[in-house]
Amino acid sequence: SPGAPPGCGSGTQSCIPEGTPPVQVPRQSGSLETPEWEEPPCGGPQDVLGHVMGPFRASLDPEGDVALSQYLAGWRALVRFLTPLGSIFAFATSEAFAKVTALEARVHGPEAAHYSSLLAMAAWERREGRLERPGVAPRDTASSSGSRILLLLHRALRWSQLCLHRVATGTLGGPDAGVQCSDAYRTALGPHHPWVVRQAVRLAFLAFPGRGRWLELACPGAGEAEARAALVRVAGTLEDVYNRTQGLLAERGLLQLA
Repeated sequence: SPGAPPGCGSGTQSCIPEGTPPVQVPRQSGSLETPEWEEPPCGGPQDVLGHVMGPFRASLDPEGDVALSQYLAGWRALVRFLTPLGSIFAFATSEAFAKVTALEARVHGPEAAHYSSLLAMAAWERREGRLERPGVAPRDTASSSGSRILLLLHRALRWSQLCLHRVATGTLGGPDAGVQCSDAYRTALGPHHPWVVRQAVRLAFLAFPGRGRWLELACPGAGEAEARAALVRVAGTLEDVYNRTQGLLAERGLLQLA
């Protein structure tokens, strides 16, 4: 159509109107971050949180793209960090793990040349007519387009980022971690889930771990201030990845795939 970006057409493969601004989130995590050239406590390459930050940072291509293999490696590390936190994350991380595995099958499969990055994947799947019609869900994750799987992971990443940031910056006497992460769920994932799933998640939050458990896992043996600073730094990295991905998905009309 006139004025549409190259490669965009009508119907199922249409893009959003040219000039539509991507819906990104304002930077939250700057206040407690250490300078860029210093590694925060517990954020080094051999630390639990370093394993999360390293690949997610590496996924941010200097040219403005998102490298899928690094993005998925970051997700695997994030799942490993969140899993010990209990039943609510067992539910969330098992869902995420299935999606990571399905997208990795494409990144490392016979059509891997088309799945090196978000932009390469989106362009190829659009040309090949593999993108779902808006409102039409595939039978299962395995039959989804890579772009749709990425969108679902993208939303879950926003929940994880909000959770980490709110747990790290929560004040003494304020809402506990369960309330903060439940609010984050309602913001990032709840609108996309059916009622029965929202109810199950609400019950799972009743057994949510306290802030102390988060800080202990994030920074074993460190003081509270150090652990909070490390979590803020990780949340900032996830926020950067979320905003980059959000902008690319929005520009290519892919936010309506699910």
